[in-house]
Amino acid sequence: MKKLIRNLIGATSALVIAATINVAHVDTAQAADKEVFTYAMTGLYPPFSFRQSGDLAGFDMEIGQALAEEMGMQPNPVANPWQTLIAALKSDRFDAIIGSMAITEERLKQVNFTDPYYSSGAQVFVSTDNDEIKEVEDIRGKTIGVLVSSSFAKAAREYSDNITTYTDDVTALRDLTVGGRVDAVITDQLIGENAILNAGLGVKPLGDPIYVDDIGIAVNKGNEALLENLNKALAAIKANGKYAAISEKYFGRNIAE
Repeated sequence: MKKLIRNLIGATSALVIAATINVAHVDTAQAADKEVFTYAMTGLYPPFSFRQSGDLAGFDMEIGQALAEEMGMQPNPVANPWQTLIAALKSDRFDAIIGSMAITEERLKQVNFTDPYYSSGAQVFVSTDNDEIKEVEDIRGKTIGVLVSSSFAKAAREYSDNITTYTDDVTALRDLTVGGRVDAVITDQLIGENAILNAGLGVKPLGDPIYVDDIGIAVNKGNEALLENLNKALAAIKANGKYAAISEKYFGRNIAE
């Protein structure tokens, strides 16, 4: 009797293990069958993109995940230096740029953009200890820090010829707190706000944004199918609440509104 029970238990365990292996195999096969959606960002633009335990994280990364899932694809976020993002996209190293890239006439000559997925302003920031610069006009002739190859560089040159470029905005903002490096930084309003709240940097916004940018997802010209699918997926995640949930996580509000 005991032998029979042991045999039954053994057979049942074998069936459970086999079923588990089979389910795992099906799940793996289904994942493998999905087309991969590879999208790029710098990984140096918190809270939009940054590294967390070595992996890419942030608002842009999660928006890309949500869009891929909506399109029935497997998300694959990758990092690439800001100044070569468009060149790498045109070389087919990835499918799209979800990297908080402003839609500009110059960029539209090289790539296409989806509908904007958020808008934000070009904001001037100065050190909290700076009592000399009181309004935006006061930055004329001063040393201004900007992200290299960004739309903010053009705005900065309207105020000064003394431009210092950086590969990431947080370093530029941090240099405001080091005497003699830069007098002001022009960067995305949301980036500066995040640095003040979460990184504890001693910087402050100066007046209203100089202008407001629409931010879009860049895809190669000629890839109309992906552009259409991304626009449909973007509309869907805004409607079903996924976009709002991701935005609330990083900004405490829906930045699309």
